[in-house]
Amino acid sequence: MKKIRQLFINGLLTLIPMAVTFYVLYYLFSVTDNFLGVYFERFLGYRIPGIGIITVLILIFITGFIVTNILGAKLLWLTESLLKKLPFVPKIYFAVKQIVEAFSLQRMQVFTQVVLVEYPRKGIYVVGFVTGECKGEVQDKTEERLINVFIPTTPNPTSGMLILVPSKDIIYLDMTVEDGLKLIISAGVVVPKPAGINELNRDN
Repeated sequence: MKKIRQLFINGLLTLIPMAVTFYVLYYLFSVTDNFLGVYFERFLGYRIPGIGIITVLILIFITGFIVTNILGAKLLWLTESLLKKLPFVPKIYFAVKQIVEAFSLQRMQVFTQVVLVEYPRKGIYVVGFVTGECKGEVQDKTEERLINVFIPTTPNPTSGMLILVPSKDIIYLDMTVEDGLKLIISAGVVVPKPAGINELNRDN
């Protein structure tokens, strides 16, 4: 039963983001196709199949281009500031944004390795992600070699805290960053297999 439950949860965690993504894209394609299809049919006398898909793809690329420059980032910040002032909208928008960021490749690239550290006291361990070595004034004024470790919260790993841990007090794990995120998001229900077991299964 434990194995069946783990398989079910693994499948659920994989399908939910995919299902939500496909549903949102399908909805955008349908709305755009119906909206633009009427005008194209009125002017051209016939519908252009797939006009919604083409329009949404172009819109996605344009949006990506805009938000990757300074002016676009400023515009996005102003838009989000306005959304924060609206009733109910901020909870929906920022909740979805945090979920997307939690699964994004860009955020996982910030984390270099999964580690265990004793926090908030000796004998209690938390899973964290190394984001780099501590530098600057903080490192200059400490005798220990410090490592930046991000301690995420469950089930939303996009929030958490930064702790500076002496390198000798860090236990490095073999699991991937993706497996570490799954462990945290699932509140410990989804436990990744040790690297040795995965390699043994591949050999067999």
